Amino acid sequence: MQVKNKHARFTKAGLVASGLVLGLMLSLTYSAVAEKMTKPQLPLDDLRAFAEVFGKIKSDYVEPVEDKKLISEAISGMLTGLDPHSTYMDVDAFKDMQAATQGEFGGLGIEVGMEDGLVKVISPIEDSPAYKAGIKSGDLIVKLDDTPVKGMTLNDAVKRMRGKPDTPIILSVYRKNETKPLSFTLIRAIIKNKSVKYKLTEPGYAYARVTQFQEHTGEDLAKAIQAMHDENKGPFKGFVLDLRNDPGGLLNGAVGVAAAFLPKDTLVVYTEGRAPDSKMQLTVSPENYARGGVANDYIKDLPVDLKTVPMTVLINSGSASASEIVAGALQDHKRATLLGTQSFGKGSVQTIMPMNNGAAIKLTTARYFTPKGRSIQAKGIVPDYIVEDGTDQSNNIHEADLSHHLANPKDAKIEEVKAASTPAKEAAKEKAGEKKFAEPKGPIEPATKDDIQFVQAMNFLKGLPVAHSEPAKIEAAKIN
Repeated sequence: MQVKNKHARFTKAGLVASGLVLGLMLSLTYSAVAEKMTKPQLPLDDLRAFAEVFGKIKSDYVEPVEDKKLISEAISGMLTGLDPHSTYMDVDAFKDMQAATQGEFGGLGIEVGMEDGLVKVISPIEDSPAYKAGIKSGDLIVKLDDTPVKGMTLNDAVKRMRGKPDTPIILSVYRKNETKPLSFTLIRAIIKNKSVKYKLTEPGYAYARVTQFQEHTGEDLAKAIQAMHDENKGPFKGFVLDLRNDPGGLLNGAVGVAAAFLPKDTLVVYTEGRAPDSKMQLTVSPENYARGGVANDYIKDLPVDLKTVPMTVLINSGSASASEIVAGALQDHKRATLLGTQSFGKGSVQTIMPMNNGAAIKLTTARYFTPKGRSIQAKGIVPDYIVEDGTDQSNNIHEADLSHHLANPKDAKIEEVKAASTPAKEAAKEKAGEKKFAEPKGPIEPATKDDIQFVQAMNFLKGLPVAHSEPAKIEAAKIN
């Protein structure tokens, strides 16, 4: 989850050879000793090992390697080894991230991570080429065109998926319970991600879907609510907020969405980390969701009945980060009833730190907690009613399935990192001549009669029976 740009100063170090690296370490010895009472000492033995490896690569590797590439890869490895969400963004990746928060960027429209050397789909962005083709949360991308993903870095894979609009790319995808990989031919496009979609599903019943939390999501939702209220010509009978397959985004957007339905000064989320500025308590207050504070408070003129209208929230395994903050806050304050399946479980905060060379690092700096002190990290939020979507749920993944995931602080002991997926290894090793491709299936249109979870949400609002799983079946999944 991207929270804020935090300008940090990085010392420029031209590490062009092992001798220079060693010289740098020796010069730092004095400052490290002088400041040992206030700062941790540098691990000089480990830095010497790094310098030795750097020198061996420069002198003995089969082909010449640029210093810039070695340093960049070292930084990338240092960050990706921490957790699945800390990463190094080169200049192009940083620009793409900035564009994505504005709602328009180029590519296929997939939120991805890395797992066992393969690209794992966290969530496809609605209306993107990936979404329309039927790419699903949990899919493992094993080939891009004819190039195996195994051995690529995440940045390398993302760069290959980027490209000029209207150009094709073939994704070979492993999907759990499919006997053979799936083949998707996607046409790259400029992704114009409309973060809020809405409609009156029938007189008196409002439906709003948040696909991603962007800079203007809270404001866009407020406009959508006002438009539906005007069309309805009176108070709502019920409201469905759809957060399914929403991978998250900006924290102020999440607070703005929650603020539309909660009383003023209500706690939405709080964060805890090591740095002083990572400790925050965010309430329903304009300075926490509106640029310019009170002067630009887009919540103040919303209909008063919005704070009390019967409400349901839809979530699933693709609901992550900011969407879990909103769902958790509405559930804790008993403002809404949650339906769907267990959410992804990403309860950590990432801070974007620009670097002097135009690149940036995305670093996990805090954990966030719901108003009642729940951490959903590696656990997720369990809905009040478990309602499957009518498709095969075995494909779903959660934060706890990712290697090096951050442990939940409520756990008695640190969770062990899960072993790499054996089926994923088998799919990557399968010979190309033996591959046959299954027929991909497209997505279900949200808020229609085919959308089982939406239908059950409407049943709840109307006081009709809700078809859901028995609580005993989900007891183990409940949050501490």
